[in-house]
Amino acid sequence: MFFYVIAILTICWWWVWRERDRLKITNLTGKYIFITGCDTGFGNLAARTFDKKGFRVFASCLTETGAEALKAASSERLQTLQLDVTDSDNVKKVAERIKAEVGSEGLWGLINNAGIIGPTGPTDWLKIEHFRAPIEVNLIGLINVTLNMLPLVKKAKGRIVNISSIGGRLAVNGGGYFPSKYGLEGFNDSLRRDMIAFGVKVSCIEPGLFNTELSNQTKVIKEREAIWNQLPPATKKQYGEGYLQEGKAFLAYFVLKGQMMSMNTDFSLVVQCMEHALTSLHPHTRYPVGRDAKLLWIPLSNMPAAIQDFVLLRNKVKLADTSAG
Repeated sequence: MFFYVIAILTICWWWVWRERDRLKITNLTGKYIFITGCDTGFGNLAARTFDKKGFRVFASCLTETGAEALKAASSERLQTLQLDVTDSDNVKKVAERIKAEVGSEGLWGLINNAGIIGPTGPTDWLKIEHFRAPIEVNLIGLINVTLNMLPLVKKAKGRIVNISSIGGRLAVNGGGYFPSKYGLEGFNDSLRRDMIAFGVKVSCIEPGLFNTELSNQTKVIKEREAIWNQLPPATKKQYGEGYLQEGKAFLAYFVLKGQMMSMNTDFSLVVQCMEHALTSLHPHTRYPVGRDAKLLWIPLSNMPAAIQDFVLLRNKVKLADTSAG
């Protein structure tokens, strides 16, 4: 009898949660939203999608070419802005332009999407410059954009959506990307709690492996080769001359395995989470996206460190010589 009661209560809770999750805010047509990183990928699709849904979109692109291509594919409502999130003066000018446009209505949605991966590799291969770029873009730039847009979002009692990664839950290798995403998750949590009193809701989206520029295998390999070529002989000896080639094979296997398992080629999965965060009466705190994120990376991130290390290291290439020398 106890089992049946628990089962019925579970079904009832699931049904209530599902119905609650479907509740939407009405009268959002014509609301202003600002999206960063719209040259390609998630940001580009999001800008075009929300434009079609009637939002008044400000879409920032890093390049003039990206801005022109996006504008050509969108309606007259969409406005493109050229923005380098690491340039504080540029960020301030964009914020002033948006402020002048939205007026007393404020900004309903801020989607912090701009990001880079930067060089990756064993930590002792890297210099501080390799860490600096992704941290400046993915974390410091995101924070700066948020601080400049926050008064406008507070005015509208709107939404902030930060695009993180499963890399904000689990660090797979060395480089600035994972520290930047861990930092983003911390900023997201503190911001969310600070904004509750003002009616602003903050969400974090955590995509798994998607076939974007960030997962460009050829680029990653070239960057790693360039770093290898500049390593001192002693470090190369420790790793062995075959390490780089074996690493290429592992990277190809890792990316291919991730894509085969998750089939994360559909960018609309991420955009759907953005839409829910912008339009739901009860947006989620976090949105893991992709089968690999939900079935592997997020569960693994909650397991003991010993299990994480076993899973992540079991396919790693072997060192030729681990002695200092």
